[in-house]
Amino acid sequence: MRAKGRNGFRMFRCGMTGVQAVVARSDHHFARHTHDQFGIGVIESGAQKSASGRGPVEAGPGDVITVNPGEVHDGAPVGDEGRFWQMLYFEPDVIAVAVADIGQGRPGDFEFADPVLRQPQHASTMRQLFAAMTTEQAGAELRRQELLLALLAGVMREAPEPKPVPRGIREARERIDDDPAKAVSLAALAGLAGLSQFQLLRAFDKATGLTPHAYLIQRRVQLARKLIGGGAGLAEAALASGFADQSHMTRIFTRSFGLSPHLYAACVRPPRVSGGPF
Repeated sequence: MRAKGRNGFRMFRCGMTGVQAVVARSDHHFARHTHDQFGIGVIESGAQKSASGRGPVEAGPGDVITVNPGEVHDGAPVGDEGRFWQMLYFEPDVIAVAVADIGQGRPGDFEFADPVLRQPQHASTMRQLFAAMTTEQAGAELRRQELLLALLAGVMREAPEPKPVPRGIREARERIDDDPAKAVSLAALAGLAGLSQFQLLRAFDKATGLTPHAYLIQRRVQLARKLIGGGAGLAEAALASGFADQSHMTRIFTRSFGLSPHLYAACVRPPRVSGGPF
């Protein structure tokens, strides 16, 4: 099953839990945003430029593109034709299990090493993995597992120690993380951090790549995605995530993920099964 978005985005049902597959053809300019998943894909045509947490990059046909959870990035087409890409998004626990297997249980945090990779063998493996993830053919499970391990072994590395975040900014960020749906003022966050509001605004943006408001919106839309994937109704998810109403959530969700919450729900939720003649 697949869902199609207005901007040429398609999401496919995957045969592995915790994985989502997206194909997109778009000239959309994405503002700075984050994902709470790992993402890896291939640019099939066109090109894009983006600011990533690992520096500004450009990617063209055949290039592998990656993003790590929480990494602030944007994206814009190069030229007038837009770009066409296919992506796989993985919940962090899926990657953690695979990397633990590759490392034979060696502890540590891992990440995608580069935002753009120009090795044809990685692009080929990624395309094969995408096909295996989205097929319903018998025996595909083994193929998916093999390809996932092969791909990750080639493109992931042990994450370096994160840059220290000032305690006050960390506390303000944790206040948002703990309850994204709860309203919070800039004054309240500044009070937690022991800074003036302007000092907090500058320091928070420097530490996270986003202003406090932009960070709050990202956390809310990520919460909405999880609630919808778990079966919550759209109005319920909007309220529980802190949005003013369903239409507000829909605008932010579509801008962030390329397709509406309704189309997302249609793809990620299990198909309904008939209950029989009664």
